[in-house]
Amino acid sequence: MADTSTAGTSPARPGLVLVALVLVAGVANLNLSVANVALPEIGRAFDSSQSVLNLIAVGYSLGLAASVLYLGAVGDSRGRKRMLVAGMCLSVPACLLAAYAPTDTVLFGARVLGGLSAGMAYPTTLSLIAALWTGPARTRAIALWSSIGGAISALGPLAAGATLQLFWWGAVFLLTLPMLVVALAMALRYVPAHVHEGGEPVDHLGGVLSVFTIAGLVLAVNFAPMPRQGTAVLSLAVVAAAAGIAFVLRQRRARFPLYDLAIASRRVFWVAALAGMVVFGSLMGALFIGQQFMQNVLGYTSLQSGAAVLPSPVLMALCAPASARFTERYGARFTLLVGYSCCLLSFTVMLLLWHEHAGYWRVGLAYALLGAGVGFAGTPASRSLTNSVPVTRAGMASGTADLQRDLGGSVIQSVLGALLTAGYAASFARQVAASPEAARVGRATEAELQKSFAAAADTAARYPAYADQITAAARAAFLHGDQRAYAAAIVAILGGIALVWFLFPRHDRELALLAEYARGDPAPGPAPARNPVGGG
Repeated sequence: MADTSTAGTSPARPGLVLVALVLVAGVANLNLSVANVALPEIGRAFDSSQSVLNLIAVGYSLGLAASVLYLGAVGDSRGRKRMLVAGMCLSVPACLLAAYAPTDTVLFGARVLGGLSAGMAYPTTLSLIAALWTGPARTRAIALWSSIGGAISALGPLAAGATLQLFWWGAVFLLTLPMLVVALAMALRYVPAHVHEGGEPVDHLGGVLSVFTIAGLVLAVNFAPMPRQGTAVLSLAVVAAAAGIAFVLRQRRARFPLYDLAIASRRVFWVAALAGMVVFGSLMGALFIGQQFMQNVLGYTSLQSGAAVLPSPVLMALCAPASARFTERYGARFTLLVGYSCCLLSFTVMLLLWHEHAGYWRVGLAYALLGAGVGFAGTPASRSLTNSVPVTRAGMASGTADLQRDLGGSVIQSVLGALLTAGYAASFARQVAASPEAARVGRATEAELQKSFAAAADTAARYPAYADQITAAARAAFLHGDQRAYAAAIVAILGGIALVWFLFPRHDRELALLAEYARGDPAPGPAPARNPVGGG
């Protein structure tokens, strides 16, 4: 689907179409991040362990990541606009169920259901951009889609924090409903239907196998730090591995594969896919751990911690136009490396400068660098995917772009959360053992203290004479755990830099490869009337 034209084309009323698609994507992006700010209150409401809180935080990403390849292919075959509208409609009961969940288990299920609804709608947004825009116009549209979507996700903590000042924790899951209504109305009115859709049969068996592969992988990572869950982790890992092997074999033999492995093996495609997973996973991991750090360690309110991340969406939006220009002029490789460098600096600030008495400038600097990194890297990562596939396979590209956020977010957030949990528990255990009062701490109390910061705060409230010591120990334990998480994120980012530096083609070679891909791909069918860029 490479397009090396210098003019580019866009649909009729391109601004309204793009606004509709960005709003639909915004519903998913906002839902991804609103839970993070509410995690401390959710933990207190349900007396949840840190591991359960990790599951609630990752539930939406889990549902979206597990379904996105399957549902993206269904959209390519059965109608992208139809899937978009159906997903928006299903999102309503998912939000309501999350808001009024009676237990943390139900809340986790509601988050997964919300992710499934996003899996129906979110992939179609990038698919339609790829089908409706060409050339530099597509790069600019993707830059706006990526940066605004990321900014909305980063604004989620602020919106959730403001909501928690006035309402109960469940209200954060109702925030997307007004945007959802507007997005649905605009999509019905302005988004074209049946644009370059393939009409090939859907590989439903391959779709089911993709769901089991991704869901098993994400859940195995999440259950790993939980006590006495070794059997469950092993079982989930076996399911993920077996389903993954079966999926690859199925795609090699199927006449109409769900995920064309020949296309996926294109260097521009697979390197960009992996590179994007690290970038967007870093964003989700930083929002997840950072919110808990600010509230638990620095003592920020939910509103203050939400406002603290504002430099991130601001820098995402400011860097998007530059990212589009850099990608067109210098290539995706250069722009990805610029973004990665900013992300690396961000986590270095977190590792070295985030401590119990850290001033806000240190927090704001880390989030500003992270926003710049995602702003620069998001456009070339998504553009490389859409330009590497035939337009009738846009769902495959958009599904992979979604996996960059959702699978990358789920896995990296889960790994960072697991390291935080393990480090917190180990540090608290050592502090209890070294305390002069160790003999007076019962096993049940010690287990409660090691469960999570919220559980330790509840214990401190029950033992006011020891409240200061318990709270200080919990903060020290959290800081020990989050240092492990930041260090792991730095290792992942360095790996991503090495991947892009050595394996992603330089600009001239990238253009030659995209032209080669386009010559070998089938020509698309007729599209609806389109206008030159700037028209309509």
